[in-house]
Amino acid sequence: MEILRTVEELRKWSRKARRRAGAHASNAVGLVPTMGALHAGHASLIRAAVQSCSHAAVSIFVNPTQFGPSEDYERYPRTFVADCELAAAGGAEAVFAPSVEEIYPEGAATFVDVKGLSNRLDGASRPGHFRGVATVVTKLLVAAESDKAFFGQKDAAQVAVLRRMVRDLRLGTEVVVCPIVREADGLALSSRNAYLSKEERKQALTLSRAVRRVEALVKHGERRAEVLIAAARVTFAVEPAVRVDYIELVDWATLAPVETAAPGALFAVAAFLGETRLIDNTILG
Repeated sequence: MEILRTVEELRKWSRKARRRAGAHASNAVGLVPTMGALHAGHASLIRAAVQSCSHAAVSIFVNPTQFGPSEDYERYPRTFVADCELAAAGGAEAVFAPSVEEIYPEGAATFVDVKGLSNRLDGASRPGHFRGVATVVTKLLVAAESDKAFFGQKDAAQVAVLRRMVRDLRLGTEVVVCPIVREADGLALSSRNAYLSKEERKQALTLSRAVRRVEALVKHGERRAEVLIAAARVTFAVEPAVRVDYIELVDWATLAPVETAAPGALFAVAAFLGETRLIDNTILG
């Protein structure tokens, strides 16, 4: 597996991969953008890229522009050697691991802002977050010239922003969304789970319980947003140590609140356990 450090190296790798793909060039290059600290959820994205595309690469870049001033950029887990081993085991042919200076050259003044969507859900809680996400993913997709890019449903709000960005900019990359991967007890896998104490790890299950409760209500015919949100709040109330950030039922395409759970609506939650912020969601119907 190749380790690529510059945009030029990534682009050369991608174009070589496309030539090797030949008749399959329409699905030649798959990219899995990550911030590292890879786990089984990332492994599922890599497998999907390998199965769907002739050649697959993984980017590992802790993006400073998507972190707020008081967030965890400096302490975000960095496990590069283990990440490369996981990527290679999954079948990735290259890892793109640039420096901050490579992605944001001195004096860089161009950013991508998806108006409207970027200040909803996580964007409302983390001002500027989705601007940083959209900017770095645009840079990665342009550099890799990828046919497909693979993301997890856990970051459903991010997916909505990136789908709109790719459409609006006519980037030509298909955004592929893969299911949430969970621990046996239901906790959605996240690199930030490593921050949790033993007690916080137990409390974190409140998020998946709230999601499951809403799924059960919808399965039995409930569609009213106020009822679904209230049921989730009752679930969170059992664990007062879990501080709710948001509980929302939204249209997945626009992230705007909806009054009823139509098929494809996104039910999403975010909460803090100590200083750690976790998210979870489900696509209803």
